[in-house]
Formats: sequence, C-alpha cells, structure tokens
Amino acid sequence: MSAPVMQVRLRADYGKRCVLKDVQFDLCAGEALGMVGTSGAGKTTLVMALLGLLPWRGGKASGEVLIDGSNLLTMPAREARRIRGKRIALVPQSPMTALNAAVSLRSHFDEAWRAHESTGRKALESRLRQLMHEVQLPTGDDGFLHSKPGQISVGQAQRVLIALALLHRPSILIADEPTSALDPVTQVEIIRLLRQLNRRNGTALLYISHDLVSVLQLCDRLAVLDSGAIAECLPVAKIEQAQHPATLSLLRALPVPVGVLLSHCSTDTHGNEQVRKPGPSDLPLDILAAEMQGAEPPQLPDSATPLAVSKRESASDPTKDLECCTLV
Repeated sequence: MSAPVMQVRLRADYGKRCVLKDVQFDLCAGEALGMVGTSGAGKTTLVMALLGLLPWRGGKASGEVLIDGSNLLTMPAREARRIRGKRIALVPQSPMTALNAAVSLRSHFDEAWRAHESTGRKALESRLRQLMHEVQLPTGDDGFLHSKPGQISVGQAQRVLIALALLHRPSILIADEPTSALDPVTQVEIIRLLRQLNRRNGTALLYISHDLVSVLQLCDRLAVLDSGAIAECLPVAKIEQAQHPATLSLLRALPVPVGVLLSHCSTDTHGNEQVRKPGPSDLPLDILAAEMQGAEPPQLPDSATPLAVSKRESASDPTKDLECCTLV
C-alpha cells in the first residue's frame, strides 16, 4: 500500500464533554476507508475536526491531522484555508441545504474557483466541462448551470456537491453521508460514481456513513466508530472476522447475511473499471430477494453483547429491507 496522504491522531471536546477520544487512523492514496457508526457515535464531529472547523461549532480539537507533514489543526488560519478545498475537500450531506438557494449553480463554481485559482474564466470553463462529464450532469446545456438549487433534483444537487469538491483536484475527499437524503436508485448511482472517481483518479476517500451496506459496496477498509473511539478497523473482505461488540451489532442489523452482501459486492479490477465476478450477484433482484428471504441469519459469538441499534419497522418483510440496501 502507498504512503499515507493523511495521518490522524485526534481528540475533540465540547466544553468539558469529550466527544472523540484518541481517534487514530491513516488514509492512503487511492484507498477508500469507510467510517461507520450509529447515530451519536461522533461521525459529524470527526468531519468538522478533520477540516479544522470544529471551533465554529463551539468545540475544540487537539492532536494531529497531518497532510504533507503539516498539522492542519495548528497551522495559521490563512494557510489552512489554502489547504481546505484544494488539497482536502468535503462532500456534505443534505445537498439541498448545503447549496445556497439564492444563487445559481454557476455562482457556486465561480466562488469556489476564485478561492484557490487565479487563472481566469477560460480555465474554469474547461474544468467545468470536464467535471460535468465526470459527474454525469448536462455538459452542453448552459441553462443547467444558471439554474438555482431549488430548480434541480436532489440527485443532481448531490452530483453538483461532488463536482464542487473535485473542482481543484484534491488528493483527499471526505464524503459525509452523501446518500442519506437520496432515494435507493439515486443512492446506487452516487455510490457507483464515488467508486469510479476513487479508482480512476486515485483520490483517497474517507466515506462516513451509518449505512454499513453502502460501505461494503464502496470501501476497501472499514473502521467502526463507537462512543467517540474507533472500536475496530479491518479490511471489508474480512468483516466476517469482526470481534468487537459494536461491529457485531452492526452486522446483526443487516437485512441479509453479510456473506450474501460480500458475494454481491465482490469485484474484479478490469482496467480502470470495476467488474463483478460471476455468481449469485448476477441473479435478477427478484430472485436474489427470494433467496435472501430464506437465508440463515449470521452466526455470531454467544459471548458478544451487541450494542442497542434501532430496528427497521419493516424487518418482518425482507423485500422491503432490500429496497433500502440497493446493491450496486
């Protein structure tokens, strides 16, 4: 594996309340690391702390977020602004609230470009054409970029946020629950897009989510955040070897056995694209759903004491659960 592009040793507090305690992980070039945890585990605080923005929320981060050997947490504000958005970028959740409803999409790109570039409009036009193609948005329609956020779909708005994050070709991309506000079909499209960008461009991806299924589809490694600390970190391919109760509780909450999901998500590298291996994953979804309904639940150690997790009300109907864990 290549050298880390980001090294994290982090603690975060709100007043006297410790929210993150000694969170440690490295992120390598071209790697996709999934950070998963239940609500309240500290995921959003981690995002703000990594970007050096926690003081804006009344918190304090200490430790190290090393990028190119420089600590983002201790560098002067002006220098930190030069790194945020250019070297490390964020795809926030809730696209319709993350975009400014009062201005056009084009204005978002103009402002983001001026923050880090001085090459003028011609260079921006060239980069926009490339980006619109990469994120599968209209490329020959000037009217689209003159639209305001309320005039496009939520899925398009999420793609706009991804394009904004990629505008300056960052080497590190943080995606904070980018599919939480999307319908199942659009979730599949966004996950596939993130995977393609990660594989083609070699962008290091930190994918933060409460949805273990999307992490299995997208990521190489999985880190489980529990009560402000990383409880366990292991390759996605070895998730069935997990031992920590926090990880086991997430596995118990899956609508189907994890082995079935891993079989479906398993891929071979073919050029720059990801191609599924032939097998159960090639079955139509209605047949796959029928198999899932009769599948045995995963056998977990009796000694494990799973943490409390919320159950879906539709747990008695596996076909409904399949809708919310659409498989890429």
